[in-house]
Order: sequence, then C-alpha cells, then structure tokens
Amino acid sequence: MSQTPLDYTAAGVDYSKIDPLKILAQQAASATKGNLTAHGVSEIPASRGESAYVMDVGGVLIASITECLGTKALVADAVRPITGKTHYDSIAQDTIAMAVNDLITVGATPMSIHAYWSAGGSDWFADEQRMRDLVNGWQRACDVCKVSWGGGETPALAGVVEAGRIDLAASSVGIVRSREHLTLGDKLADGDAIVFLASSGIHANGVSLARKLVERLPEGYASKLSDGRLYGEALLDPTALYVPVTEALFAAGIIPHYCANITGHGWRKIMRHPGSFTYRIHTLPPVPPVLAFIQEKAGIDDREAYGSLNMGAGFAFYVAAADAERTAEIARAAGIDAWVAGRVEAGPKQVVIEPLSLTYAADELHLRA
Repeated sequence: MSQTPLDYTAAGVDYSKIDPLKILAQQAASATKGNLTAHGVSEIPASRGESAYVMDVGGVLIASITECLGTKALVADAVRPITGKTHYDSIAQDTIAMAVNDLITVGATPMSIHAYWSAGGSDWFADEQRMRDLVNGWQRACDVCKVSWGGGETPALAGVVEAGRIDLAASSVGIVRSREHLTLGDKLADGDAIVFLASSGIHANGVSLARKLVERLPEGYASKLSDGRLYGEALLDPTALYVPVTEALFAAGIIPHYCANITGHGWRKIMRHPGSFTYRIHTLPPVPPVLAFIQEKAGIDDREAYGSLNMGAGFAFYVAAADAERTAEIARAAGIDAWVAGRVEAGPKQVVIEPLSLTYAADELHLRA
C-alpha cells in the first residue's frame, strides 16, 4: 500500500504560518531605523528584507547577520552510534555557513563570527570529543572564510533547551568595501544570466523533512543511498562555504548584480529580488544522491522538492551575460562547481524551470513586508 507523500509541512515546517511573523517583524524593524540618526549612522534602505542588513557608519559600510543551525544537531546525535563520529566538526561549519553565505549576498566580505551555543545543561559540555570537534570545526571554517572568531555565548539552559541537546547559532559582521560592491539588486536587468553554485548536499535546510523520513525507513539513518553511502552520514556533509568564490569574483573585477542563498523555500528563493522579473532556468545541476533519496522515499513530486530543497544548487549569482561563463570558471577554480543555468527576463515575477515544466509564482514566496 502506497504511503501519503511526506511534504515539508507534514514534517512540522509550515511557511504559511512562519512567514506572516517574518513580515510583521520586518515592519516593526523598519520603524526603528530612525534610531540610528542619534549615532550619526544611517541604514542602506535597499538592504531591508535582504539576507543581511547594511549600515553606513561614517562612510564605512557594515553588514551583519544572525543565523541558527536548525535541527541538524539532532541528526549528528542520532548518527554517532552508527558511525562512531560526533560529526560536530561538520555541523560547526554548517552553522557558520548559514551566517556567512547570507552575509555575502549583499556584497560583504565577512570579518568576524560570534558563536551562540545553548545547551540543555552543563553536562553537554562534559563530552570532550564532541566539544573538541565542535571547536576545531568552528575554527577550521573561520580559517576557510578568513574571518576572526570574536567570541560568543555558551549558556546552559535546562528547561528551555532539552537535556542532552544543543542549539547552535552564529552572528557575522562584514565590510562592503565600496558602494560599487553592494549587490542589492539595483543593477539587476533583463538579459542578465543566472549562475548556480553547487550545493554539497542538504546543507542545513530541509533537515526536519529528512528527519521525519527516518520514521518510514526500516534501516533508519543506516539506509544505503545509490552511491553506497549511509543516509545519515550523507545528511551530515557540511554546507558549502561560498565566501572564497565571492572574494575571487571581486578580485577578478566581477560584481554580481544580485545574489541569492538558496536555503528555505528552495528554488522559490531565486525570485527573492523585489522587482518583477521572470527567472527562466534552462540547465539543472546534478541532484545530490541524498536529496534524490529524500524525494523518492518521501514520495514528493518535483514541485515540492524544488520548492523546499536546494536540489543541487546552493547559491545563485545574477551577472551580466558577458560575465556568466567567467563567473562559473572562477567558482570552479575556487573549488565549487558552477553552471550558467538560466536568464533574467522582464515580465511577471516567477521562476520557470523549463526542463521540469514547473512555474513558481510570486505569491509562493512571502519574505518581504
């Protein structure tokens, strides 16, 4: 007997309920911008609603962001008895990636990272191997991104965080080196090319769905993928760090017209820009085996899969058509596979994925007030 498709809402994540809070918060946050005037500081208005916030501090553009890991730590804890590894070095990178991959969307160079590690009790910190893996993975990701680990907070919150668990988050601050480096979308135009950067797997979005799926798998996290790897182990592949790519682009004199970190909302995130454009995708990246497995075993169709997961594309650059192939080459040279995947057209705000005959309309993405 066939099972009911296991979509993202059934896994406990319903954006129709979450997004209204985001919009309400954006409206309230916008009302506080006048508070900067007393400090001789001003915001960059176009950064409102973007993945990072930008302020002009005496002519220096400062960008900032706060992000959390989500539920991936639960996967690491469940997989440890199977693999014998804590995997906290990997999810440390995930946590940093969630912050810096958002920060670079506005054209910023990340400078510092602060950690927020909130445990369900002091006993969590007594596991020396797990603790060392978390610290070493955090430091290694900082080194890849060339950022300073400025400090952080490690509260033990019994009664707030479940015993034996930890909630990981990070904040990051960066500098936009000049106003020409701002990638807030004012240059996005009909005819621009869309360049995808490869994801390294599920990253840290869609993990609630991946965890819910385990209930339907006889072997659970030990289930085998098409490439022979264990499901749980593949879920813990760390999120790709895209900072080296953006820095290499800047060094080559290429400044994207816009950027999108493809996280929650999947490929619907491609139309994050507030303008009315059609994003026409003609080339699909290979789908990582772990995501193909999730789609198959959860019984979800392409619309749900591409509308919730990254499906092989972790980041999108929107660049002048003449810079498209060079952008992809620079990304590959930095160690991240890339494809010229589509184009931007004047027209109704929507994403059209031509090979799959899929269209996502503007009202399917509610990220702005």
